[in-house]
Amino acid sequence: MEKLDYRRNNKSNELIVFDELCGTCSTKHALLKRLADENGESSLRLVLGIFTINSKNTPAIKGLLSNYDLKYIPEAHNYLRNNNHILDFTGIGVNVHEFELDLLEEIEITPDQINEFKVQYHRNYLLRWIEINKIPYTLDELWEIREQCIEAIAQK
Repeated sequence: MEKLDYRRNNKSNELIVFDELCGTCSTKHALLKRLADENGESSLRLVLGIFTINSKNTPAIKGLLSNYDLKYIPEAHNYLRNNNHILDFTGIGVNVHEFELDLLEEIEITPDQINEFKVQYHRNYLLRWIEINKIPYTLDELWEIREQCIEAIAQK
């Protein structure tokens, strides 16, 4: 799974990972969670974490963050937990130990929640973050900056 390309695909059916031989943190981990559940492995949990995506943990976005005068952006990321250990098969070189230090919050979700629920949860978090930290961007502007960051990561 980790060796498959990191690329967006249709999150409404994580089996698409098999057809397109690629996926995101959402589709790859939702697929693994479903397979674990089908095989009676109930200790594997699918998690939605909000972490600080920054130039240190994601060098590909250093220039973008600098252009917008941002130290980081809270980003939503899906991964698995087993016995409280993070398992990340996204395939973009995430250092699990460093990632855990950058976590702001996390919740357990189901594979069916990787689409609309994940986006809404993330957008709600960003709205609070913008207000609390007096960020000079609207939610839509910040979401567009985030999209540019995702594009930069996908090109690496």
